[in-house]
Amino acid sequence: MTYRNRTSARLRLDATLDHLAVTFRDMTAHPDEANCTCHWGSEEELALLKVPGVKLEPDLLRRTWTATDWDDPAAVLRRILPQFAAALVGGRVEPLFGMEEVGRSLARGEWQQWPAEQAAAVREWLHAWWAHTLTDPEPAVPAYELLALCTEASTTLTPWLRVWEESTHPVADRHLVLAFTHWEYHLLGDELPWTVRGDTEATTCAELTAWLLGHAPARLRAGGASDELHHRIRLLDVTGPDRWYDPHWPDRVY
Repeated sequence: MTYRNRTSARLRLDATLDHLAVTFRDMTAHPDEANCTCHWGSEEELALLKVPGVKLEPDLLRRTWTATDWDDPAAVLRRILPQFAAALVGGRVEPLFGMEEVGRSLARGEWQQWPAEQAAAVREWLHAWWAHTLTDPEPAVPAYELLALCTEASTTLTPWLRVWEESTHPVADRHLVLAFTHWEYHLLGDELPWTVRGDTEATTCAELTAWLLGHAPARLRAGGASDELHHRIRLLDVTGPDRWYDPHWPDRVY
């Protein structure tokens, strides 16, 4: 991956952030929106969501995107999205349980059902952020966390894996090594490495496992993975007692 390609990916990402800022600059929460003053915040803070463009303090931004009980979550998301997206890309958002929380927050706003221009702006931002991350040796949000975010935000894993598959360069390979290092404990237990809502865990886990079996072995070698990690990939294709009694079955997985 050349410096020119990394720069191009960064310029694309910056352009999508600028486009979000323009597209959603006049957005506000619904005039009648309300929330609990005991658990969410004050009336004065709520009033800020009904004024376009006012920058929120980091803690208020966090309370706003994590709240699950907005009457009109789409309007709230549109209001905070330019600031929220910039904070995410800059690594200034730290969910309590994982970046999939952020993805679910975006999904609650049902952004894919928004008017075409708005939905396209969000979609392009997510794709640009994902493409940039795969070119960045030290991204603010690791690729394995961003994959969970994008999957939950879009309710599909397929397009993000496709981009990773097409990103055939050493940086993307190293991200895959790091990702599988974080995933293998769960995948060898036939569990998805991040939490999901609904009944999609089994199908998403199966898709991720199949993709890894088909595309990861050669890339792990290219990315400098250890011999043990190669055995972990191999074990994904082994089931039942044959997996558990394999000499390379990790003792910590049950």
